[in-house]
Amino acid sequence: MSRTVAFNGKYGPLVNYARKILNRSSMCILCDDDGIEGKDICKFCFQQLLRNKQSCYQCGYPLKSKRLSPLCGTCLSNPPDFNTTHAPFIYQGAIGYLITQLKFNQTYKNARLLGQIFADSLTKTSLPQCIIPVPLHKKRYRQRGFNQSLEIAKTVGKQLHIPIESKLCIRHRNTPHQIGLPKHKRHENVKNAFSLVKQINYTHIAILDDVMTTGSTLREITRIFKKAGVSTIELWVCARA
Repeated sequence: MSRTVAFNGKYGPLVNYARKILNRSSMCILCDDDGIEGKDICKFCFQQLLRNKQSCYQCGYPLKSKRLSPLCGTCLSNPPDFNTTHAPFIYQGAIGYLITQLKFNQTYKNARLLGQIFADSLTKTSLPQCIIPVPLHKKRYRQRGFNQSLEIAKTVGKQLHIPIESKLCIRHRNTPHQIGLPKHKRHENVKNAFSLVKQINYTHIAILDDVMTTGSTLREITRIFKKAGVSTIELWVCARA
């Protein structure tokens, strides 16, 4: 029978801590505690994630109070082309940290966790035929070295057994960052920035991104897929701002 022997001396605590880490199947990214269900997040930190419990059915915008209509004012007055949005979390606190660390500090393990908890949040039985990650322009991709939406989509697709179409839609125009732009400027910024590179054979797709703010980018991508004949388009985003 094997047993664990504790090391003493000057480096004992460090050695014991390192061995404890190595023996874990998963470890919380946020607090270093033991992860749950093979995920890199502990039970406490997972429970603290801000849920988007009450939101617009179509765009996922958080609603502060119960309404007679399941839609927000924007979707009522200016209906988008997409059918529905699944955004399980609010873009604040730990979720915001996980996304920004992935996007700007190349913390790849965050993509797997975000994909896992997103996939776990889906309860619907009718799933799309494929997942379309929001594409980056080739120049932005070279600068960043990866596409965070694609990395998240890989885990979601694997867990839900849905194929990923990462080369179907391209961003042919290199637009400035949306961060800091007012809503009307965001729409102008991404107008005609995307295109399809081949014929579409799908009728039901999900467009996946890490976070949705005004929705300008996702609206523009949806527009070209609708024009190509896709009848049902869902937006899948980890968090809603």
